Amino acid sequence: MTGLGPVAWPPVPIRTDRLVLRESAARDRAAFVELFASPEVGAYTGGPRPREELERAVPEVPGRRPGCFVVDLDGAMIGMVTLDRRDAARPGAGEAELGYLFLPGAWGHGYAAEACAAVLDWCAGELPGEPVVLCTQTANDRAMRLALKLGFTEAARFEEFGAEQWFGVRPSPAHRPEVDRPGPESTGTDRQLP
Repeated sequence: MTGLGPVAWPPVPIRTDRLVLRESAARDRAAFVELFASPEVGAYTGGPRPREELERAVPEVPGRRPGCFVVDLDGAMIGMVTLDRRDAARPGAGEAELGYLFLPGAWGHGYAAEACAAVLDWCAGELPGEPVVLCTQTANDRAMRLALKLGFTEAARFEEFGAEQWFGVRPSPAHRPEVDRPGPESTGTDRQLP
């Protein structure tokens, strides 16, 4: 995986009790457009993008890049989980960062917790000993609760994008206790177009 180390991409799909985490496909395009155009999803991620702009900009097969997992429920995309390296100019520069976005209809069912936990477990197997970071607005209560349930601990708070940000670190599995896992549906991390 580019930037995350010598990881083969795409991985074999990850299966949980209810979900499949897989590489994106052309059939996911409409869900990607809906995800980035949604006012609810955009509330803590810089706002929704205009649908017309997305229809022009989103590629035929969106999200096809190392580190982007489509979250599939019964054959349909309900969200995405990403692993990227933090930008050099931001706190946590160079660290593997967990991000996620889910369609509003998927909120409140524990899918974000289930999918994020599966990606974190996958990451621990592929990049043993490496911590993972997460950043979200402090105003995003649901994302804050999920971060804590996934085992992230606060490392810093800072102002960015006109809002207070919470920056958490999840030590490698060898350095942390097991945690319980359910919570919210979007972090406040940078939203990249697929």
